[in-house]
Amino acid sequence: MSQRISLEALAALPTVAALNVSRGGDQVAFYADWTGRFELYTLNLETRQRRQVTDGQAPKAIRAGFVWAADDSRIFLSRDHNGDERQALFGLNLESGEVRALQHEAQSMDYAVAAHPDGQRLLVNSTRGGQMNVHVYDLSKEGEDAWTALTALLNSTQAAAWSPDGTRLTLTTNESADLRNTDGYVLNADGSGLKRVLRVREGSQDSVGEWHPDGKRVTASSDADGNRRVGLLTVDSGEVQWLTPAAERIEESPGSFSPDGRWLSVIRNVDSTLTPVLYDTATGEARELKLPPGLAVGTEFARGGSHLLFSYVTATTRPQVLLYNLADDTTEVLLDADYGDVDPTDFVPGEYVHYPTADGLQVPAILYKPRELEEGKTYPALIHAHGGPTAQFFRGFDAQAQFLADRGYLVLCPNVRGSTGYGVTWRDANLLDWGGRDLADITAGAEYLESLPEVDGARLGIFGGSYGGYMSYMAVVKQPDLFKVGVPIVGITDLHQLYEDNSRVMPQLGYYFRTMMGDPVENADLWRDRSAITHAADLKAHLFMMHGTNDPRCPINQARGFRDALLANGREEDRDFEYVEFGDEGHGAGDIAGKTRSYRLMADYLERRL
Repeated sequence: MSQRISLEALAALPTVAALNVSRGGDQVAFYADWTGRFELYTLNLETRQRRQVTDGQAPKAIRAGFVWAADDSRIFLSRDHNGDERQALFGLNLESGEVRALQHEAQSMDYAVAAHPDGQRLLVNSTRGGQMNVHVYDLSKEGEDAWTALTALLNSTQAAAWSPDGTRLTLTTNESADLRNTDGYVLNADGSGLKRVLRVREGSQDSVGEWHPDGKRVTASSDADGNRRVGLLTVDSGEVQWLTPAAERIEESPGSFSPDGRWLSVIRNVDSTLTPVLYDTATGEARELKLPPGLAVGTEFARGGSHLLFSYVTATTRPQVLLYNLADDTTEVLLDADYGDVDPTDFVPGEYVHYPTADGLQVPAILYKPRELEEGKTYPALIHAHGGPTAQFFRGFDAQAQFLADRGYLVLCPNVRGSTGYGVTWRDANLLDWGGRDLADITAGAEYLESLPEVDGARLGIFGGSYGGYMSYMAVVKQPDLFKVGVPIVGITDLHQLYEDNSRVMPQLGYYFRTMMGDPVENADLWRDRSAITHAADLKAHLFMMHGTNDPRCPINQARGFRDALLANGREEDRDFEYVEFGDEGHGAGDIAGKTRSYRLMADYLERRL
């Protein structure tokens, strides 16, 4: 099959991320990798003047956002080193260009949340001292004296926003014995008066977020009825006005309020699409924007609330940054999609499909096929397992799927049990069951591919990163006769080792992992059975492992341990598996050079082995 899309040209297409409108509403800041690595830019929404405001000081991979100062004179950002995720805070003076490091503990992770209205304080979520908790950083002070811990709770705790007058803040945490539970709280700015203001029911995931300009109401979110809903909570009375219809297959996440308080923006998730919706905060009526089907990300009010700004993408078009005029429903392109040397007509649309799995259920998935399929010829096929597991594939632009389809592979991207976007029952269907029902859905996906007349059932592979890497390892040892190759990327092979490392290095992930798989002692037998390293001797497929040495989420010992187990069981490198480490990466590639390298390695491997 002739290849239309240059791998290098595709990998080099730039990414624009983390759109953030200034407090005054007249500027937007964002990360973009037009130079080959991410830098921070600002765009004036009146003059359209664009400025690059960092020169090497931005993070290599975007795993943390940034916030504007109260007067828009500075931006506060977090940056790690080569993917190690030890996020440290920096202040960027937009007039002078000076970037100043704020005080940081070497092993902590500091995430800027919001600038206080007084301009002197930052609200920060940080692991300094242990578990993720809420802190304040005083910009007028130096060193350790600048930090004040507002909470010291045992479970992961994260702040959301200051109240308009700066006297209170919202946060989400859990004080229940049910680890899956989260509740919404309000806290005084000095750390006193912690008060739970939202619990729809114990065990549901309830949270509070942004404050309405009236200082009395906040956004509320709950999945208590089986789907994530958005509402308005009156803080002092506890009354909630639910906005999201109590209907199946609709999940919504809250965004921000318009400056005049009339509108609340939300993102509606239905069938793997994301659509902006505005709710009238007085009447509760919904207003849908006039957009074709696709994905909208990062919706924020701009220009005094008269416009909505967001990134928009479809399966065959790359992201555009749009400014939507709420007065007349017209749309202006602020930053157009960049296609470089790639012809966008060569992209293939993803087909939204469902296939049968165990228990009589149907798995939603996106299927990509090569553009030119010769009649009577069969092709190799791949399953792409997503990360998370509380995540999902969307019907947006997927560069990996495009380059693989262009090289003659069918690619199936399933939202297996454990994925978000399809309600609580589906999301929680793999609790205490990683490598169980979710793996059954992967197996069913392979059987679905085999049923397609254009697929060569003897040439099936699986790949994925993070939890997708875990599934890639588990699939080839638990279903050893099903796949010819597996490509786990920054994957997981040993659950006990992962929990031990996460609890020490990223305690918020250690907590998350317990919500997923329970207690490591009480469930020790389950954890061992659901660790690929336990079944390394059963491997028949050829394996290609890729991992960054700086990865704190899925540490490098996950890959090294499995490699050693293969060697101990008589497997030989090259003959039975291939292995590569990246000394300049953490949990995946962070810049265009790293992305290009990974794409090339994977393409070459699949060409040789599949």
